[in-house]
Amino acid sequence: MRNMGDIQKMLKSAQEMQQKMQQELAELRVEGSSGGGMVTVVLDGTKNIQVLTIDPEVVDKEDVGMLQDLIIAAFNDAGAKVDERMKDKLGALGAGLKIPGLF
Repeated sequence: MRNMGDIQKMLKSAQEMQQKMQQELAELRVEGSSGGGMVTVVLDGTKNIQVLTIDPEVVDKEDVGMLQDLIIAAFNDAGAKVDERMKDKLGALGAGLKIPGLF
């Protein structure tokens, strides 16, 4: 039964790490931009937009497509940065765990 206690400790530890990670995701803020900073997007760790800033100079009712492209590019830039941050965090987390067959 000693192994059962070890498994329960491991599961509790994993649950605590998951809760911590969810909190970090909610608090994470990453900025992406496009058009030389004319459009910026700030995402949280779950890639929800928290802030969208558009320089008035890029607002042209004759070329809405350009503005749309800039917003998409800024979002994708921020999204890639979120992915990179999470990859770094998960890599560091995985390095601390010694689970045979996983790492």
